[in-house]
Amino acid sequence: MRKIYPSAAKALEGIVEDGQLLAVGGFGLCGIPEALIDALRDSGKKSLTVISNNAGVDGFGLGKLLETRQIRKMISSYVGENKEFERQYLAGELELEFTPQGTLAEKLRAGGAGIPAFFTRTGVGTMVAEGKETREFDGKVYVMERALVPDVSLGKAHIADESGNLVFRRTARNFNPAVIMAGRISVVEVEKIVPTGSLDPDAIHLPGIYVHRLVLNATPEKRIEKRTVREKTAA
Repeated sequence: MRKIYPSAAKALEGIVEDGQLLAVGGFGLCGIPEALIDALRDSGKKSLTVISNNAGVDGFGLGKLLETRQIRKMISSYVGENKEFERQYLAGELELEFTPQGTLAEKLRAGGAGIPAFFTRTGVGTMVAEGKETREFDGKVYVMERALVPDVSLGKAHIADESGNLVFRRTARNFNPAVIMAGRISVVEVEKIVPTGSLDPDAIHLPGIYVHRLVLNATPEKRIEKRTVREKTAA
């Protein structure tokens, strides 16, 4: 099966719909699938529930989908750098399911591994545990967390071969493997595509069995959230 699509828009064609549960890889703006986010915005699909560690920043990343009001609910760990997110949430226009970062990663990993739920100590006795089953093991209370299985996952990798085997670049790996594994359909944006068999098997970070569609974006913008420039000191 050929996995390579000529554009991000074509890669999303026929698989994204109103009201879906989507997962988007990245950590802040590091390792986000920029072209796929733009294509999702341009698709006009709305009432989306989006799983992502962050919600982008104003005007970039998932912030673009907040501006167009396409996101109904976020399942996130950290959302502190997006003013439009703050405005919508405080106005009651956007739902938010806060999830501890490690728990969020494990919920996605479990979804990809076919594990429906797991128990964790994180969140016991806090609002995170409200309405969830708890159980005692060895004298300690644990809260049960359900796995996340998105309808569609959007991920980012550095290199893919034509079969979808992936290599990530340094910290841009972050949430991407778990996001891609968890999706019923996973679409991955990459900076380079090479022939099948040209990657060292020991260098592959995620096998192509988890990847359904690929799109090339050789020149992503790769913004950073904050830039700190040290003032030049006199000699």
